[in-house]
Amino acid sequence: MLQYLIHLPVASIIFVITLAMSFYGFSHPEFLYRYMLHPYGLNRDKKKAYLLVSSGFIHRDWMHLLFNMITFYYFAFGLERLLVSQSGSLGHLYFALIYLGSLILSSLPTVKQQKDNPGYYSLGASGAICAVLFSYILFDPKMMLGLFMIIPIPAYLFAFLFLFYCIWAAKNSRDGINHDAHFFGALSGLILTIVFYPWVIQHCISQFF
Repeated sequence: MLQYLIHLPVASIIFVITLAMSFYGFSHPEFLYRYMLHPYGLNRDKKKAYLLVSSGFIHRDWMHLLFNMITFYYFAFGLERLLVSQSGSLGHLYFALIYLGSLILSSLPTVKQQKDNPGYYSLGASGAICAVLFSYILFDPKMMLGLFMIIPIPAYLFAFLFLFYCIWAAKNSRDGINHDAHFFGALSGLILTIVFYPWVIQHCISQFF
């Protein structure tokens, strides 16, 4: 872990803080409610803007945390390493901006949609995790991913299927999952990566020819 902290400090710190806050929240429900995203409360008290970030470091239960942290482990550390290889120490900053920026941007549509719903709460790092995954896909669109963590599928095809599913699920699903956050997190990851590395579009396309 020390090597990760030395060479990949941003991903390491985010990983540790997310585990610590989530573990604490599992046995302290009042802590979860205090730091969940609550659009109704945020809309009426702008001082609660910190909820846009804090809600991404806590999780509902063990399975919610496990799924997000497995994806984080496989792609966040790799993305920070990749960005550092491209930009030197500036890559650490770019990774932080992609992760935290997408965490905020992925929640803004939900804040707007649910601003008059006092009973709506949301939590979890899924928006930022999707951003990391889609950012990584831009650099390696033909890598193989596991659909449902089982079926091998090229990353670019997974990306299209995932976005279409998010659009469909946001309108039709009643599973309690914030699919809008997944969708806008993925888009934020793509956009911020392109802002920092405009050449990545040509690089991504060139992988198919």
